[in-house]
Amino acid sequence: MAMVIWTYGHGHDHAHGHGHGHGHGHGHGHGHGHGHHAAGAGWLDARATFYGDANGGQTHQGACGYGDLHKQGFGLATAALSTALFNNGSTCGACYEIKCVNTPQWCLPGSIKITATNFCPPDPSNKKDSWCNPPQKHFDLSQPMFLKIAQYKAGVVPVKYRRVHCTKTGGVKFEIKGNPHFVMILPYNVGGAGDIKELCIKGTKTNWITMQKNWGQIWNTGVVLTGQCLSFRITTSDGARKDFMDVTPPNWGFNGQSYDAKINF
Repeated sequence: MAMVIWTYGHGHDHAHGHGHGHGHGHGHGHGHGHGHHAAGAGWLDARATFYGDANGGQTHQGACGYGDLHKQGFGLATAALSTALFNNGSTCGACYEIKCVNTPQWCLPGSIKITATNFCPPDPSNKKDSWCNPPQKHFDLSQPMFLKIAQYKAGVVPVKYRRVHCTKTGGVKFEIKGNPHFVMILPYNVGGAGDIKELCIKGTKTNWITMQKNWGQIWNTGVVLTGQCLSFRITTSDGARKDFMDVTPPNWGFNGQSYDAKINF
């Protein structure tokens, strides 16, 4: 059974960096709908495995565009989602509660809460053990999270899952990359529904500008905003909207620095 983990784990290295290229179209709309009744959603069926090591190695970066998951506040409580749940990156940042079911020999009591931070790519050549192939709903957990709900030897277990509110410490953070003609914004540490439906940006001298989704949870605009304080307006998947005013000083740059909005959903 342990074989599943390793054959499976290698497929994952593939997801890092360019996982966002995969999985267009399949199961579009799954996982999105439950955002609208995130808090009260019923339990649904899926499976879970794990990837990476005991310290969360291999779980950083990935197809949502997040970076060092410890520095960004996600820690080890993360998962890569199969195509049916990943929703082409729209679900990045959503939070789930997961519990092991129907296998008393492997399951441990209790549940875990995780944030979606990566994509588990399908492997069409492997019909037997590739749990992330459409239309399967699957969570590839960090190893420490898997071990909270099941024994290591299990390799893969059936689970029940539901969308839950994301409880985050501190304010929403905004990381800036790109160049003056192509500003790229990564919002993270987002509370509430957690996954973002729309992101708008505003300079001191501009009105609100709707940003385009680039990949994962990274958004971009071609409007030149250098030398202005930046404000952001986030709409999460459940329709909640919040404005984060003057988050940056006017002399922000494109080196990947993050700015703390101090408030959250």
